[in-house]
Amino acid sequence: MASRPWIGLIGVAMLCSPAPASSDPGTTPNCTLEPGPIRTVTRIIDGETLVLDDGKAVRLIGALSPRARDADAAAGAWPPEIDATKALSDLVLAKRVKLAFSGRRSDRYGRQLAHVFVLENGREDWIQGALLRGGFARAYGLPDSFACARELMANEAEARRTRAGLWSNGIYRTLPAEHPAEIMKQRGKYVRVRGSLVSVGRTKSATYLNFSNDWRSDFTARIDKKVLTANPEFDKSLDALANTTVVVRGWIERRNGPMIDIADPSQLEPTDAQPAEPAAPKEARPAPPEGVEPSAVNLKSL
Repeated sequence: MASRPWIGLIGVAMLCSPAPASSDPGTTPNCTLEPGPIRTVTRIIDGETLVLDDGKAVRLIGALSPRARDADAAAGAWPPEIDATKALSDLVLAKRVKLAFSGRRSDRYGRQLAHVFVLENGREDWIQGALLRGGFARAYGLPDSFACARELMANEAEARRTRAGLWSNGIYRTLPAEHPAEIMKQRGKYVRVRGSLVSVGRTKSATYLNFSNDWRSDFTARIDKKVLTANPEFDKSLDALANTTVVVRGWIERRNGPMIDIADPSQLEPTDAQPAEPAAPKEARPAPPEGVEPSAVNLKSL
């Protein structure tokens, strides 16, 4: 896949002042993150992981970069992966960055899970937003790490609308729910699945979104009771989705047929009542985190 022009994306999409809270009940104010340390980036590991001058690795939570395994390609030879790594390097390598957090602060490998802002020329440029809008990543979250999902997905939607970056590659197409065998081939991979929701089934422990009447082999989305309890309005909205078209995103598991476990409402996108790919508003970014954590020192900036 050929690289696409993208340098101007930060200036266009990421530098707007935080939007004020709207009186429109259909909108929400920008997310706010907890400020972290300011450091300098010394190394890029891949399209979503960097190393700081204190030796700590940071994973850009919310922006899932392409991997060779997405296409079962040879390691180091998958163009979208190469493009994403170069894009991140151009954005942050040898530059001062501010980390910001919400929820979990590290993954099982000890990498910090952070939103990253480049500090340059008096600006704070949100790196996740730039990568998503340029088509170098897909929006996602982890349990306890879904902060700024609205802003992340708005920037991804803009890349899909313009077919930027990885969205021009058929490997990352949205899969049809009526073809469960095709979906099952993506087991263990992160995908988007679109289809008409046939029924909503509820048990004591979970709610199931069924995309056919054959639950033993069809594609299904599962929502744990804990997720529904934490998001009561989301819970109330589910029954009305029967016989509508929705998009589900997440990692494919095998439980009878292929299934996605929904850990956050952002993984379910109703499509019948909204344009297919609305343009991302310019304010689709977090409020820049104010201040720095106590004792956070960047020796290279002194």
